[in-house]
Amino acid sequence: MSLLSFQRFLITKLSIQDQSNKNIVFLFGPTAVGKTGLLCSFFSSSFEAVNADSVQVYKRLNIGSAKASEDERRKIKHHLIDILEPWESYSVADFIRLGDKALNEIIKKGKYPVFSGGTAYYFKHYLYGLSNAPRSDEKTREEVKLFMEEAGKEKGYGFLKSVDPVSASRINKNDTYRVSRAIEVYKSCGRPLSSFALPTEPRDGIKALIIGLYREKEELTKRIRLRVDQMFKEGLLDEISSLLSEGANPSWQSMQAIGYKEFLNFLFEDRKLREDGVKTLTQAELSEIKEQICMNSIHYAKRQMTFFRSFKDVHWVHAEDEKTLSSLIKSGPFST
Repeated sequence: MSLLSFQRFLITKLSIQDQSNKNIVFLFGPTAVGKTGLLCSFFSSSFEAVNADSVQVYKRLNIGSAKASEDERRKIKHHLIDILEPWESYSVADFIRLGDKALNEIIKKGKYPVFSGGTAYYFKHYLYGLSNAPRSDEKTREEVKLFMEEAGKEKGYGFLKSVDPVSASRINKNDTYRVSRAIEVYKSCGRPLSSFALPTEPRDGIKALIIGLYREKEELTKRIRLRVDQMFKEGLLDEISSLLSEGANPSWQSMQAIGYKEFLNFLFEDRKLREDGVKTLTQAELSEIKEQICMNSIHYAKRQMTFFRSFKDVHWVHAEDEKTLSSLIKSGPFST
């Protein structure tokens, strides 16, 4: 099947006739699997992408987040990229709200939305919605933020384990945002986040064709290491330096992302930045930072796949198996 035929066929299958018909594509997979390349190859003029990555929303976090290039964004329009300043916060509730806005804009144009990224819980909550857990107020949020800064990740996670072991078992201890959110819920109402049930039916009539991309472990590990090498060659160190000049520090949500936090862990001691910043990093330290980024990315990819495999009705396709992908779409659930 030619690329043009594939696109026409997919359009027919999705059959989005009006804004009340919310048929969408989810395209997800672990870091470095090749999502962006597939977007540009298979989903071009008749489709628009909605970014489901929690780091690519930030302006000037380009290299470390592996953000789609300007050329790639010309091939397919991307929504929810470069929408926030690096010091701003971004929640899953924000993603749902802005994702809905993007979806409606795309449908109004007569085009077709493809939600693509690697932040797994964005996909789950976009499809099913949020639990009825209370929203924390500004005071509670600031209290928890200060607690996490003073206690550190290990003690913060330990506190969560003591008050909500179920949520702690679902959240990686390095995921400071989700750890903080679970603690906020507990402090807001005295109940653990895990006691609030998640919806089990898709919200607002959304129907998703869910495509999961994968590669074998050894292949993915090699791609991750090559990607990190390329990031350093493209100027990741300069990107970090520029962000530090803007006041970047470990308390910024954006700076907790892989590719950034590893630098700040070296450069900040007792919440104080080394004088002269990145200029003080030795070659040995840079090598260690690079290795930490690689290993953290490899471990993150494993966690992503564990979460993604908990989804129902996922069609798993090797990232380079275009024939199977075309066949999958042809026999997909969006028949007219």
